Amino acid sequence: MEASAVMSLRRAAAVACVLALALGAAAQLTPTFYDGSCPRLQSIVRSGMAAAVQQEPRMGASLLRLFFHDCFVQGCDASVLLDDSPTLTGEKNAGPNANSLRGYEVIDSIKAQVEAACPGVVSCADILALAARDGVNLLSGPTWAVPLGRRDTRTASQAAASSNLPSPSSSAAALVSAFASKGLDARDLVALSGAHTVGSARCASFRSRVYNDTNINAGFAAKRRQICQPQGGATDGNLAPLDALSPVRFDNGYFRNVVAQFGLLHSDQELFGGGQVDGVTAQYARNGAAFARDFAAAMVKMGNISPLTGSSGEIRANCRKPN
Repeated sequence: MEASAVMSLRRAAAVACVLALALGAAAQLTPTFYDGSCPRLQSIVRSGMAAAVQQEPRMGASLLRLFFHDCFVQGCDASVLLDDSPTLTGEKNAGPNANSLRGYEVIDSIKAQVEAACPGVVSCADILALAARDGVNLLSGPTWAVPLGRRDTRTASQAAASSNLPSPSSSAAALVSAFASKGLDARDLVALSGAHTVGSARCASFRSRVYNDTNINAGFAAKRRQICQPQGGATDGNLAPLDALSPVRFDNGYFRNVVAQFGLLHSDQELFGGGQVDGVTAQYARNGAAFARDFAAAMVKMGNISPLTGSSGEIRANCRKPN
């Protein structure tokens, strides 16, 4: 056999090994993981999220986004929750996260209650996965069984957070590629983008869209320009709902907006702009039940991205710092 063929086989074997390890780790996750060691876990998380969402409905969207930003950087390992310290540079000040991610205090509060009930048992990564699910459901969205058994990383990567997370200015092709790199297909991309049916975006994220894009409803763009000056500065932090139809209800309104050219972010409108995902976007705009079903499945799939299991990582006592 030629040397090049041998090398190709070795590379293929190495890739297969990596995939098998990843799938094996995901396979170790199970919704019943804590049934014996922390039977009150799910009710504690649900109660904490219910209080947070009652106080501020937007918090449901914030925790969902926090989970997404965790999973896309090093996998679902709670790296996003780590604070900067003299010995560790966290991800909170990476470009996509700084002055944007929120909800850390909600996780801290839930973690404290879980620790009181089951000390040293439940990971911050799993608490975040459950909190994201409950945030969606408390805003009238679907629910699903969350596979559990993740452990917490001792490391973080600000560089990966800066490069791995899709930008609000991303094209459809760039979005498909970013999600594919995490094992998520085009349907997963569209379904997970539907998370923008709740929550808000900062002027800095939609300024270019409302001033420069042409595939936008003119009246909608004019209204958003009222709170977002063309130059960066004073209005950067002003918020607008990602789904103006029902900003605190998890439904398929986001897709109806996008089909009608009311997408707030450039990346939102890219889901219905003559590209490969237009058909899925149109389907979800027509069929809210199909969106809810696919969103739940995609959340489980995203939650399986490179989890630490077994003896890898640790169970943090404080979600903001390694033990």
